[in-house]
Amino acid sequence: MSHTVHPFSHRLGILRDWKSRWFAAPGKYQEFLRSDVLLREFLEKRLHGHFVSAIEFERNANTLKVLIKTGRPGMVIGRSGEGHTKLRNDVLTFARKNKISLSENLKIDIEEVRYPETDAAIVGQMVTEGLERRMPFRRVLKQTIEKVMANKSVLGAKIAISGRLGGAEMGRAEEIKRGNIPLQTFRADIDFAKERANLPYGVIGIKVWIYKGEVFEQKTTKSHN
Repeated sequence: MSHTVHPFSHRLGILRDWKSRWFAAPGKYQEFLRSDVLLREFLEKRLHGHFVSAIEFERNANTLKVLIKTGRPGMVIGRSGEGHTKLRNDVLTFARKNKISLSENLKIDIEEVRYPETDAAIVGQMVTEGLERRMPFRRVLKQTIEKVMANKSVLGAKIAISGRLGGAEMGRAEEIKRGNIPLQTFRADIDFAKERANLPYGVIGIKVWIYKGEVFEQKTTKSHN
C-alpha cells in the first residue's frame, strides 16, 4: 500500500528548509511553537487576498524576524510604508491579546515573489479568487494552468479541486494536468500548496503542484594559482 507524502516535508533537508528557524531556550519550545502557529494563522487571515506565498519565522536571543513572501508587496507595504507600520502594530496587539510573548525586537520583512505564476500557494489563491467570483470552475482551471505553463521554468503542473462544484448537490473532484510531475524524485523541485474557496453552498478544496525541474548540487571549483 502506498502512502501519500506531503511534497514539501518529503524534501525537507534536501531542497527545502524549515518555515520556522530557531533553537528554543530551555523550557521555551512549547511557548515558541504556540506563538508561531497563532501568528501564522493571524497573518494568513489578515493578509487574505494579498497573494501571500509563505510566512517564515527566524528567532535569535532577542529578535523575532517575520518574513512575508508575497506577489503583491505594494499592497502589504502601503503608501509610504503605512501598511507595514499598521501590520506591525496589529501583530503586537494580537500578541498582547493572546498572551504571546514576543522578542524585544520584532522585525517584519516583506519579500516580493518575482514570478507569482510559478508559486503553488499564489496559483491556488488565483483559483480561489476565480471560484469566489462565481466563474465556471473548468474555465478557471484551464486559464490558470495555461498561465502557469506559459512560464519557461515550469515543466509540469497539476491543479485538483473538490467539493460542490458548480453548486451541484453531490461533492465531486476535478483535476487538470500539463507536463510531468515526478513526485517520488527527491531532487525534483515540486512546489505544493492547499487552498480553500469559501462559497455560499460550501467549501471547495484546491491543491496545486508545480514542477520546476531537477536541482543538482553545484560543485564549487577552487582555482589553484
